[in-house]
Formats: sequence, C-alpha cells, structure tokens
Amino acid sequence: MTKNTGIQGRGNDQKQSPSVLDNFKPLLVDVAVPLGSYYLFKDGFGMSTFAALAWSSVVPAVRTVWGLVKERKANGLAGLILVVNIVSLLLSFVSGDPRLMLAKDGGVSSTVAIGILVSVRLGKPMMTAGMKPFLVKGDADKEAAWERLMSGAAAGSAAFLRKERAFSVVWGVALLAECVARVVGAYTVPVDTMVWLGTVFLIGAMAIAFVVGGGLAVEPMEKMLAAEVEAGTAEAPAAAVAA
Repeated sequence: MTKNTGIQGRGNDQKQSPSVLDNFKPLLVDVAVPLGSYYLFKDGFGMSTFAALAWSSVVPAVRTVWGLVKERKANGLAGLILVVNIVSLLLSFVSGDPRLMLAKDGGVSSTVAIGILVSVRLGKPMMTAGMKPFLVKGDADKEAAWERLMSGAAAGSAAFLRKERAFSVVWGVALLAECVARVVGAYTVPVDTMVWLGTVFLIGAMAIAFVVGGGLAVEPMEKMLAAEVEAGTAEAPAAAVAA
C-alpha cells in the first residue's frame, strides 16, 4: 500500500510540479532559436543586421502566442513577455536601430525577473514549483514532510519558508542583473558580438543562480526536509501507542 502511494505520488508530482529545467526551457528556446536564425538570415541569406535581428526575433513572439493558444488559459508572465516583444519590435522597426532590437531581449529577462520578485512579495514564490521535485523526488514521506513545513505546522517551518523565498529572490536578482548587462552591452559592444554575448550573459546568470540558489536555499531545505521526515517517522509509533 505504501509502495503504491509512493508511485502515485511520483506520477502526480511529475505532472503537477515541473522541474526548474521545465520552467526555463522556453527561455532557452528563445535564446537558441533566435541566435541560430540570426546567423542563418545574415550569413546564409545576406540580410542586413537589422533585418536578420528582426526576423530572428519573430520566433519567440510566435512561440509565446502559440503557447497561450495551446494552453487555452491566461498566463500573466507569458502575456507580459509577449507584450514586451511586440512593443520592442514595433519601436525597433520605427527607429531602425539594431541596438534597440538587442536591448529588447533585456526587457524579456527583466519581465521574468520582476515576475519572480513580485511572486515572492505576494507570498507565492514562482520558483518553488520547479524546486520541489528535486527535493521530494516522488517520495510519499518527503511529500508529507514538505506539506507540513510549507503549512507552518512543523517546528522548522519558519526557516524552511525563508529559504524557499530566498531561492526565488536569487533567481530574480540574477535575471535582473543579466538584463542590465544585456542592455548596457547592446549600446556599448559591436552588434555582431552582442548577438552571441547576450546568450553568454543569460547562461552565466542561470549558472550563478543555480550555484548560489543551491548553496543558499536548496541544500539547507534538503536537510530540513530530511529532519522533518525523521521527526514524522518518530512520531508515528508514539501516536500508535497512545491510541
């Protein structure tokens, strides 16, 4: 019976709680596809720098629209990213400035970052859904311990919730810093260099967030979760004897 519960918990957890990679897969697609298509349009088809940037920027916008249509439900963050993309593209076409086109990508990163930080302020850290599967791993006892810690019923709940918020804050700050670096680079670095350097900025920001967030929040939370599992296991026999 316990084994079945564990298996069911694992299946439900995987369906309902996407991993950190799942959360950021669209962002990675929005980096890899435009980068490859930029060089294809510019070097393969001989387009101008501005035209290549414009056409390569259409793909993320179309993907976001398709995601909204496919899910058939409102997604605030996806909607904001779509608005940023469309407004920036229109401004870029009006001005004809390829640097504004590059700076646009910083607007997308800042939108994600602000969304994460606002979610922390509202008490619903956005990155928690991606972090949970790494900690719970489909284990029924860990799932129960997680719920106790998150509900405030456990002794270590306060510290656990602080670490939960810290994880999202780290990601929000890292992406906001990446946005600043990208915008500054868009107006100070040669355009052809900034096309690939912007990708380096994003990968670097995500790597830093993984390392810092892991050490600052994930590892301590993993220990607190293990301690809560042990506490729950010890309480079960005592409750059975008392009954």
